[in-house]
Order: sequence, then structure tokens, then C-alpha cells
Amino acid sequence: MIENLWPLVNSALHLTLGMSTALVGLWATHFIKSRRQANPPDRRLQLLEEISSEVGYVNHCFARYSALAIESTRFGHNWPAARKEELLRVNHELVEEFKKLADAESKLLMLGEKTMEKTLRLYAAKIALFRKEVYVGRQDISEKEISELKAAILALREQFYDLLSRRYDRLLTTAR
Repeated sequence: MIENLWPLVNSALHLTLGMSTALVGLWATHFIKSRRQANPPDRRLQLLEEISSEVGYVNHCFARYSALAIESTRFGHNWPAARKEELLRVNHELVEEFKKLADAESKLLMLGEKTMEKTLRLYAAKIALFRKEVYVGRQDISEKEISELKAAILALREQFYDLLSRRYDRLLTTAR
């Protein structure tokens, strides 16, 4: 009788050992995968990508706004009403996009990126100054003054993206 029982016990031991090995393997795979997903550099990378996108939207709206505003200073009172309406619509979009800049600034502060946040705040302030200086019907501002204002904005944008790119590259290197 013991002779007949041994193959059953042996099979049960092998089956238990195989199942235990499979469970440990599944647990290890799950553990490694969850650790990889919870990795802070990956989350920081994601936040930096979101910030880049938010600033990109603002930049796009500003480019449209500035083109229309410059056009309005060239044509003055002869500027078509349809273009004025378009400028008003783009101006409203730009104001809405400024909310995204505020979100981006708060994310940067949360990440401890004070230099980037300060640069972004200066960028937003320069855009606001541009909106105060260049507007429909203003004839006493020269194209040179407008281009200097715009160049200062673009320089701050470039400075911001340089900082963002360097931080992103460092995080990307450590995440691998």
C-alpha cells in the first residue's frame, strides 16, 4: 500500500512546488512592474511633459494674438471689422490659456523648480505687457518697438525651454 501511495505524494509535492514557483514569479513580476510605475522620475517626466504642452498652447495663442495685433497697428482705423473680431476671440483664448500657465507654474513649484517657475512667470508678465502696449488702433508704437517686445518674450520662452529640456534630459537619464 505504501508503494502505491508514494507516487501520489511525489506528484503532489511536485505540483505544489511548481505552483509555488509560479506564484513567486507572478508576485515578483507584479512587484517590479508596480515599482516601475510608481517611480518618481517617471511621474516628474510626465509633469514636465504636461508643463511643456501647456506652455506650448500659450505660445501658439500668443503667436496668433501678436500677428493680429501687429496687423492692427499697421492698418489702424482701416483695419476690417472681421479682423478686429478675430483679434478679440484670440485675445479671449489667450486669457483662457493663461490659466494653463498658472497651472504650469504651480506644478513647477510643487516639483521644486523655482528657477523654471520664475522664468515662466517672467514670460507670462512679458506677454501681459505686450498686450498692454500693442493693441487695436494704437498708432504711436513703431514696428521696431513691437519687435523688441516680441524678441524679449521669445528670449524668455527659449530660456524656459532650455531649463525644461535640461531637467527633462537629466530625469530621462536617471529613469533608465
